[in-house]
Amino acid sequence: MPETSAPRLLGPAEVRDLAARLGLRPTKQRGQNFVIDANTVRRIVRESGVVEGEVVLEVGPGLGSLTLALLEAGAEVTAVEVDPLLADELPTTIGAFAPGCAERFRVVLADAMTVTAIPGPPPQALVANLPYNVSVPVLLHLMALLPTLEHGLVMVQAEVADRLAAPPGSKTYGVPSAKAAWYADVRRAGAIGRNVFWPAPNVDSGLVAWTRHDPPTDEVAREQVFAVIDAAFAHRRKALRGALRALAGGAEQAEAALQEAGIDPLTRGEVLGIDEFVAIAVALRGATADPRGSA
Repeated sequence: MPETSAPRLLGPAEVRDLAARLGLRPTKQRGQNFVIDANTVRRIVRESGVVEGEVVLEVGPGLGSLTLALLEAGAEVTAVEVDPLLADELPTTIGAFAPGCAERFRVVLADAMTVTAIPGPPPQALVANLPYNVSVPVLLHLMALLPTLEHGLVMVQAEVADRLAAPPGSKTYGVPSAKAAWYADVRRAGAIGRNVFWPAPNVDSGLVAWTRHDPPTDEVAREQVFAVIDAAFAHRRKALRGALRALAGGAEQAEAALQEAGIDPLTRGEVLGIDEFVAIAVALRGATADPRGSA
């Protein structure tokens, strides 16, 4: 690395001092629980597989704990922060704790849920302590928005981590699991204790790692597959014949499409993987396009 001194990381005293100077009171609405343990942010960076020179997108950098660890690893960091107070302060923090790293850091004041473009070089990795109340929609939005993202690791609520990484047929498998599987291979990458945060959350945390793969099909649009997934899980215990009735234009049409896709109409959505949802979407599209298959 070209810097003459390595970045210093934030500990409990530094985090509290920064917050006090800013008059900051962490809010549950924005999921503000700041990491105060240097070993934890280094572990996140290590587990993420980020390498020196890689362009990393960070969401919700807060006071900069994870940002500094990413800079320490030699990454180039684009941080998206929704809180103007925190976004304004981040460059000062980087200047104080990571002198010489300013050229590898930029902050974007934006809501990651609705952002439509990321300035600067295309990010290759997503590494973030995601706000727990919006972690799934943020992750799925960024996966769709940024095809250059090759891999990532995010910290989320433990229950959400279980759902994102769940295989078909498991108790926690659902919409997040199925939709994430469209974009990537997803796995659980460990647990994080509550005492590494300030303020300490009242839920456990988990790490989720993912590696992008090619879309499972080009025969049908992602939105059509996701509509099938949403319908299949709208009533978890309902057989697909009934769950897809409205989407297909009737129970008979749903049954015909399922049979064409090679799936028992009495199957429930929670046992299907992304390839089966794709097959259903393709069959439904064919039935809609065929006048003989319309209601």
